[in-house]
Amino acid sequence: MVLSKNTLNPNVLKAEYAVRGPIVELAQNLEKQGREILYFNIGNPQQLGQPPLTYVREILSLLNHPKLLNKMEKLQDLGFASDSVERAKKIMELNPAGLGAYSQSAGMPFIRQAVADFISKRDNIPTDAKNIFITDGASKGVDLILNSIITDNVGIMTPIPQYPLYSADINLFGGKLVSYYLDEDSNWGINRELLENSYNKARADEIDTKLIVVINPNNPTGSVLSREHIKMVLEFAKKNNLMVLADEVYQENIYHDEDKFHSFAKVAHEEGINIPIFSLHSTSKGFIGECGYRGGYIEMRNIDDEVLLQLLKIRSIGLCANTSGQIVTYLMVTPPEEGDTSYELYVRERKDILDSLTRKARIIANELDSIEGISCATPRGAMYLFPNIKLPDRNYGDEPADFAFTKYLVEQTGIVTVPGSGFGQKQDTWHLRITFLPPEDKIESIMKKFKKAYLDFIKLK
Repeated sequence: MVLSKNTLNPNVLKAEYAVRGPIVELAQNLEKQGREILYFNIGNPQQLGQPPLTYVREILSLLNHPKLLNKMEKLQDLGFASDSVERAKKIMELNPAGLGAYSQSAGMPFIRQAVADFISKRDNIPTDAKNIFITDGASKGVDLILNSIITDNVGIMTPIPQYPLYSADINLFGGKLVSYYLDEDSNWGINRELLENSYNKARADEIDTKLIVVINPNNPTGSVLSREHIKMVLEFAKKNNLMVLADEVYQENIYHDEDKFHSFAKVAHEEGINIPIFSLHSTSKGFIGECGYRGGYIEMRNIDDEVLLQLLKIRSIGLCANTSGQIVTYLMVTPPEEGDTSYELYVRERKDILDSLTRKARIIANELDSIEGISCATPRGAMYLFPNIKLPDRNYGDEPADFAFTKYLVEQTGIVTVPGSGFGQKQDTWHLRITFLPPEDKIESIMKKFKKAYLDFIKLK
């Protein structure tokens, strides 16, 4: 047979993505049979009831059907804010071809400039629009960089636990996963000694480590790095001639007053650490939650112009990011300003979403932590809990114990989670990744089902 599993690129077979793996396939099959399924496996806010922002959807509606812009009175009757209409008109002037046409490969120039202005304002650092590509979500930025730098025997330092996009891409592109463990006993922080141990082991194995991935705030643990920790990682990278890929898609999702988001770009600039840094952001997370539009950007700092041209060439093979996602990215970095008609509603909707996420994080963490055999700290950021769970030492066949439990959980309750083994964890420990996105009025019933299923699973022979 010309095409079979055995004739595929072996790297395809090695790549795994636990977030949408066999557990989700099982859930979808049960859903086809009429079962109610609760998808807590993925950070997909609107699937679990988070409303879209009015400002974003009004402008998208007008840009997708620009004839509406000629019917101002009817738009006012429908409740469209006047500044949304004016913003849509301005975007049409800047992009007269509309959303149905390809844009420049790196993204619409005015959007790239808006992202540069956003970063400059956020961090008080100089930012050049030529170093920004608009991407189909942050994941396409990851694909671009890893595919471009991985050659034979190249290692990528990746946190464990990690978002499995990274291990999947590293395997797919033929690289070496160089794991560094996060310190669970210190709120999943980054430990310099563990970094050095990981790097030195790879070096002893003759792996050419070129880049370190840092996810901040962290998926799946919910930890938030202090400025001191970021500085430490940058100094480690500089010492070992490493590039940094800073996954910062959850920068708006911080739930404790004492925590603050610090970008790697800002800390590097302030400390005079001039190493290549690739920074990612996305419209899928934060309080916007527009996953389906696949918007995002990558900013590349301290990159040679000739390298930038090669990256643009690779970006050009895919023509451009989808134009609706580009617009959502633009709206993410240019929100309404005080005095605009949309401002008060935008601020209220943003506050409602972030306040609800803060409450849900605490409620679900407390509920999980109250179950004997489970320990769960309240996440400080992102959208997930990563509880440590005790599971019986029995024969699970070829399946890890946490995989067996998540399968049982779906079958018994319809609750979809992801086994910690899909993210990586220390030997002889078990975890789950659970989003805290479900509607608040459903949390009590969900946690009752979860607790009963866990206690029943423990008692199984």
